[in-house]
Amino acid sequence: MTLLTRTLGRTGFDASILGYGAMELRGAPHGREIADADAGTILNAVLDAGINVIDTSIDYGRSEELIGRFVSARRDEYFLASKCGCPLDPDPSWPQPYPHDYTPGNVRAGVDQSLRRLQTDHLDLLQVHMSPTRERLEAEQTVEAMLALRDEGKIRFLGISGTLPNLVDHLAMGVFDAFQIPYSALQREHDELITQAAAVGAGTLIRGGAARGAPAEDKGWSVSPIGMRADESERRWRESTVEELLDGMSRIEFVLRFTLSHPDLHTTIVGTANPAHLRSNVEIAAKGPLPADLYAEAKRRIDSVGRVGGYGSPPPTAP
Repeated sequence: MTLLTRTLGRTGFDASILGYGAMELRGAPHGREIADADAGTILNAVLDAGINVIDTSIDYGRSEELIGRFVSARRDEYFLASKCGCPLDPDPSWPQPYPHDYTPGNVRAGVDQSLRRLQTDHLDLLQVHMSPTRERLEAEQTVEAMLALRDEGKIRFLGISGTLPNLVDHLAMGVFDAFQIPYSALQREHDELITQAAAVGAGTLIRGGAARGAPAEDKGWSVSPIGMRADESERRWRESTVEELLDGMSRIEFVLRFTLSHPDLHTTIVGTANPAHLRSNVEIAAKGPLPADLYAEAKRRIDSVGRVGGYGSPPPTAP
């Protein structure tokens, strides 16, 4: 069983179409507790399965530390992406999303902290977190700080985790090598922007691509990972009658393979701390995209129930 690969835009990296999102390793207070040994098991299983993209963040609690501890010895086997703008020592009592600070001092301090935790000398991709406005990025000189870190060899490529409405401006800036964009069968608002990103040579990392339209039992979300309420996803699923097309296929297989069918997707980041779920995700991804006729009809039905805009909200400013 071999995962397909696609070139991650101008990075030139041959990325597995299934990547690993390490948010599930964050632990309490904002996630489920995970034993260190279990974290080591899942991370090594990820690499053993042929997944070669790992996405993490300072915001993800113990995630970076656990990656460094358990798979830094296998560093040449994966493309490592983390985030910037995050608070370095957040108060656990703060509600999420945490206040973010995109100034050079915080960006640089965050990267240095990430490198120590991840036990590596460079990040392959540094992504601005939480989709700030272009005006804020320019006022806080975020991109200049990232370029300086690239010149020093601490990062290789610049990216941003963006959503509507700000993603349009992020693309227009012409400075990012990769975009992390939310998308799934039931959440197609960013469909055309994925194509636009690929058209200018950028890599596309898709998050939320295995969203089931309801909280997964190992995540406990009342809101999907891209900001849509689970009940809205359920409404779209029900009213589109797309379930009639599955012909015995499980819902999670349909949704993940639908995501993989996007012609301009390079990799989709799926997180889990459950080895059985990981194996299932790999088996599904190995089947590749949906048949073309099924994909076309599913898109038609899902779009018939409408899309909504306005994803995401401006990240709060650090005090």
